[in-house]
Amino acid sequence: MQQWARIAILGAMFVVAYLLILAWQKDYGNAENKAQPEAAAVSHEVSADLPNGQATASAATDVPQANVPAQQTADATAPVSQQLISVKTDLYHLWINPKGGDIVRVELLNHDKNKDSDQPFIMLESDAKRTYVAQSGLIGLNGPDSSRAGRPSYEIEKSAYTLADAKASKDKDGKQHQVLSVPMVYKTADGVEIIKTFTFTQGEYPIVVNHKVVNRSAQNWQGQMFGQIKRDNSDDPGKSDQGIFTLGTFLGGAWGTPDEQYNKLKFANFTEEKLNVEAKGGWVAVVQHYFVSAWVPGELKLTQGNGQQYAAKLESRKSSDDMNIIGFTSPTINVPAGTVAEVDATFYSGPKIQSELKDLAAGLNQTVDYGWLWPIAKLLFIGLQFFHGLVGNWGWSIILLTILVKLILWPLSSKSYRSMAKMRVIAPEMQRMKEEFGEDRMRFSQEMMALYKREQVNPLSGCLPLLLQMPIFLALYWVLMESVELRHAPWLGWIQDLSAMDPWFILPLLMGATMFIQQSLNPQPADPMQAKVFKIMPIIFTVFMLFFPAGLVLYWIVNNSITILQQGMINKAVEKERLKREGADSAN
Repeated sequence: MQQWARIAILGAMFVVAYLLILAWQKDYGNAENKAQPEAAAVSHEVSADLPNGQATASAATDVPQANVPAQQTADATAPVSQQLISVKTDLYHLWINPKGGDIVRVELLNHDKNKDSDQPFIMLESDAKRTYVAQSGLIGLNGPDSSRAGRPSYEIEKSAYTLADAKASKDKDGKQHQVLSVPMVYKTADGVEIIKTFTFTQGEYPIVVNHKVVNRSAQNWQGQMFGQIKRDNSDDPGKSDQGIFTLGTFLGGAWGTPDEQYNKLKFANFTEEKLNVEAKGGWVAVVQHYFVSAWVPGELKLTQGNGQQYAAKLESRKSSDDMNIIGFTSPTINVPAGTVAEVDATFYSGPKIQSELKDLAAGLNQTVDYGWLWPIAKLLFIGLQFFHGLVGNWGWSIILLTILVKLILWPLSSKSYRSMAKMRVIAPEMQRMKEEFGEDRMRFSQEMMALYKREQVNPLSGCLPLLLQMPIFLALYWVLMESVELRHAPWLGWIQDLSAMDPWFILPLLMGATMFIQQSLNPQPADPMQAKVFKIMPIIFTVFMLFFPAGLVLYWIVNNSITILQQGMINKAVEKERLKREGADSAN
């Protein structure tokens, strides 16, 4: 029975190692996303890979086309950097191209490029190295983005905006915010005026993109709004080098609806498993490590009417130059002569902050992907947030969270450690019986079971602490990997990034030492081979931990240290009970 307990413990430990390796392979490097070859010339204007991008009226409600019409790409490489509109808020600095009204560059001011740089993190860009832009406009029968002339050139009031241009405004809850509006105007020859407005709110990442169609012509105007994210196959700039490894999580598309709140779609599957879903309250996104860009369809408002949420078609496809495109199109909008209509959507490009994403659309907060252990990971993150609010440091928060988890599990683990302590006490008796009964395994098993029953020992209970810790340990791994709040978070001294490996390998070595001490408090296996395996386990796990996040190793060190204290106390108590009982027996 004792042998089976050892095998079970070994099995549990190797299961932990195996699951860590699986997570490691998933998160370290992304082989399918190969670097995109550099373009021939730097361009701030993006090619018109638009849905329904045909000049014919009959294509207004067709599924978005995968190939770009030639007439719309003729001038796509002409650099127009001087025409870009600069918008700077407290959170980011972005640029809008007046030709088409696309967001072609976003710099996140509150997130650095890497922990050793004071440069802002570049979220979107369109240059020789990378293409990652957010496009929007009006397509369909009368939509200017479906014109044979290419993307419409909007008239602008000025080329630079800051929060100094913002105006105070109250939201639906009565709270006052500083709101910055960036309007652009396009006028047709027959009297239709289209006003495209980007609305920014101080302290918030979401951008509302509104299209207002003022039909002063004598004809009915008809079109659809589209919003899409266009990205090449270049690597994720959010991943970081980890010595001989490269850290990065899922890079690809994602989408959700109220019924199917979170779905991932690899870039390689944008055509084979293309997205083609119509839903009200849906969203599309491109997900990368710590950051996300997303379009959330908004409302349609006709003259003298209240805004109504519209059902949008969510789509994905590959462009003719192998760009990955995921987006939405609204239903057909009819604007009779002499009337006005407005249609909008919200664009988000920034860190994966769960509280903000949750308010935008159902399931968008799940782009913070905690894997199949997300219920445990969510609780751990809530705990970390709570302690961070008290101490203001994520490293100490991990330590306090570990202590809390150990206190919660203390009663269960105490029973297990008590049984293991008894196993340690009766180990000499076990060895004596083994020598006495020799090859008579049947008699040895009977005597051993009688000893377990007499001493009230459960040899399998030694597996319980590890089985309890395994899901918590794995869940914390995903919390550290996915929570942008812990990106580049320092602890103390040489640990300046809890989400990265310990640069001096001090924590992994300490973890190995605590694991060795903890094992020395356990009953030693009678089988020599098992004993050797248990002795090298701390070395194996130390090697594993060399390249894992410092925060995760810190958790394991604190967990082992508390376990050593708990197990040491229980061992002493059981030993005293044993001596007291033997003294009472000898007295009788």
